[in-house]
Amino acid sequence: MPTAFHFRAVAADGKIRAGTLSAESEKNAAAELRRQGLNPVFIGLRQKAAFDLKLPEFGGNKRRGVLFFTQEISTLLTSGIPLDRALQITTELTEQPEFKMVVLDVLRVLKGGRSLGDSLAAHPEYFSELYINMVRAGEASGSLAQVFERLSDFERTRDDLRNYIVGSMVYPALLSLVGLGSILVLMYFVVPRFASVFESGQLKMPLPTKIMLDVSAFVRQWGWLAMAGAAAGAIGLSAYIRTPDGRMWWDTFRLRIPMLGAALRKAETARFARAMATLVSNSVPLVQSLGIARAILNNKLIANSLDIVATGVKRGEGLAEPLRRCGQFPPLAAHLLAVGEETGKLDAMFTRMADIYETDTRESIKRFTALFEPLIILVMGVLIGALILSMLVAISSINEVA
Repeated sequence: MPTAFHFRAVAADGKIRAGTLSAESEKNAAAELRRQGLNPVFIGLRQKAAFDLKLPEFGGNKRRGVLFFTQEISTLLTSGIPLDRALQITTELTEQPEFKMVVLDVLRVLKGGRSLGDSLAAHPEYFSELYINMVRAGEASGSLAQVFERLSDFERTRDDLRNYIVGSMVYPALLSLVGLGSILVLMYFVVPRFASVFESGQLKMPLPTKIMLDVSAFVRQWGWLAMAGAAAGAIGLSAYIRTPDGRMWWDTFRLRIPMLGAALRKAETARFARAMATLVSNSVPLVQSLGIARAILNNKLIANSLDIVATGVKRGEGLAEPLRRCGQFPPLAAHLLAVGEETGKLDAMFTRMADIYETDTRESIKRFTALFEPLIILVMGVLIGALILSMLVAISSINEVA
């Protein structure tokens, strides 16, 4: 039975066409659009609304803009649209003003006679070294459409993994904040009422209640100083982490955290493998690929270890043995690369490694949160339970006196 599909397509004159089309499947709808001389950009069961095209930048993060740009350019180039026209269409599809100006500037530089790689290099805050080198390799080999398709996969998988890690940590963080807020409310507003009852009646105070009241008095008197000290410490730590020595200490410390450190190491391994798969498959030299991959890793300890790997590659030792010797990657990674070197399929093995460690990262984060969430609930439950028990003891002692 035919289904009504919404579509957006590019006509021969370069204009965007939108509407609905009845077809048996999305594939048949795309074929019908091409028969009509239209190059499909979007085909789906619901219309692509304005909020689908917007490029939200949470906290100034520009990665979603780059992902959108890469996917649209990949789709348009694969459909046979010339590069300059594809960039022009992308500016029309982009509704985020800041990124639209970036794409327009890229188009302006391109029309001025520069290459696309040079045009993108003018905006390093948006386009990474890996991205720019991949585009340059695609221009040199005449396979720009395939390069953007691989970049689209790379950006999407990296974004998915980052979102999964951040999303998994939101609930434990929220749970901690709610529990801490509940304890502070009890200490500041509820517990002091019991102190006034015992003081006015000159009643003997039970030991649990006395401890609770002493803690409450300390929090009310010195709590602001403790919070100010914690804020100052956090600011100082943040400033120290921004220094080279501080960043190295912080990245080393994170890798030593039980369970979480293993998940972070696997995430960095997946990021490294995905970047190398993208670069090697486009014939970027191995030493240059290692330098580019080093620049996109978040953990400086692991990133610096790639210098050892690059030195080994220059000496003709291959890739697997130096990677094993640097000691910062899981053992399986070196074995997979050894097989890739033996079979001459290093790019495919990097892709396989990325798939493995992206899956392992998700499983490690899932195990960490599965343990961390009940631990937070237990700690908060014990603290709040102790407060409530102290209140009940106080109420019971008052009733006995009465």
